[in-house]
Amino acid sequence: MSDSIQSRAEGRSVVAPTLFGLLDESLREALRAAAPERRFAPGQVIQQRGEATSGFWVIERGAVVVGQYLESGDFRAIAHLGERDSYGELAWLAGRTRVVDAVARTECSLRWIEGARFEAALANNPSAMRQLLSGLAEELQEMIDLVAGQHGGRGLNRIAHFLRNLSATGPVIAMGQQELGDLAGVTRATANAALKTLEQAGCIERGYRRIVVKDRERLADWA
Repeated sequence: MSDSIQSRAEGRSVVAPTLFGLLDESLREALRAAAPERRFAPGQVIQQRGEATSGFWVIERGAVVVGQYLESGDFRAIAHLGERDSYGELAWLAGRTRVVDAVARTECSLRWIEGARFEAALANNPSAMRQLLSGLAEELQEMIDLVAGQHGGRGLNRIAHFLRNLSATGPVIAMGQQELGDLAGVTRATANAALKTLEQAGCIERGYRRIVVKDRERLADWA
């Protein structure tokens, strides 16, 4: 993925900067300019779990949700991505099939970065390769921290933990209760109860499909 696992406008469940977003802006822009652009309608599937890959996506406009379809047909979201975010680099680098589904959340426009072109750009830029290695290490550390935070604990603790992570790049989180519950691995009712408690404690303020984090440090206490 790019600047992080979730977009600046939407908030992030994991806040480590990642791969494409770590490259120098000039290199990113050169790769984007040479990449074909594709448009998707809201609800349209962009990629499916199990697909082979030869590159990755960069979001030009709109929002994409990444997760997995369950056997019930429900979609379990794990990340929300927005403008200039990217995803799919890890599957391409590992030479593995996709492990997540990606669906357009809004009307969106994406650019397809061919892996061969990306690899050639890295081969000619040793500093970019070092940046990617650093990004991979940071992303792994952040994922370990995220999993550790999810292990055990009550729903309230999990919601507080996620909200604190999601607000790392800004206080406004454009997300509903169901989506937040999916990310934290709790039911919508549990998420609603946790949000009510945190709002009463002055940590957050709720609106329609948006949560404003008012006190990250107090969220840390709840987490």
